[in-house]
Amino acid sequence: IFADCGLVTRPSADELANIAIQTADTTKKLCEIDPKVALLSFSTKGSAKDESIDLIKNALNLVNAKRPDLNVDGELQVDAALVPEVASKKAPNSHVAGQANVLIFPDLNAGNIGYKLVERLANAQAIGPLCSGFAKPVNDLSRGCSIDDIFMTIIVTSVQAQMND
Repeated sequence: IFADCGLVTRPSADELANIAIQTADTTKKLCEIDPKVALLSFSTKGSAKDESIDLIKNALNLVNAKRPDLNVDGELQVDAALVPEVASKKAPNSHVAGQANVLIFPDLNAGNIGYKLVERLANAQAIGPLCSGFAKPVNDLSRGCSIDDIFMTIIVTSVQAQMND
């Protein structure tokens, strides 16, 4: 699961925290898996210094304060988030690194580029972008999507509607 790939251009720490929380909740409901959420960055656990990393650290603190029940960590580079061997070197004390199944991108540029790279280069199917935080299910489609993408997004939207009833 990737977020945010379609809505918030430059999220604040509070917005990034809410994106992480809502995406974790959506993942648990829709996929019936325990979300392991990685707040992505070009840095892993202080390997670089930048105000964008401070924003991610602040978002992590907000998530932990609001929802201590969630399994969230950051800042993590994507290889540290996904690859156990890399995680053991870059973030050995992380409870998410190497096993993340929810990737929270730091901004819309990164999220949109990331999901479209995976979709096109790995021939992965993109469903959505799926939106959360609304009273009723609302989802989006890329103008470059396929008929199958449209069909799958309709199915997910229908499931979301049934879950809300």
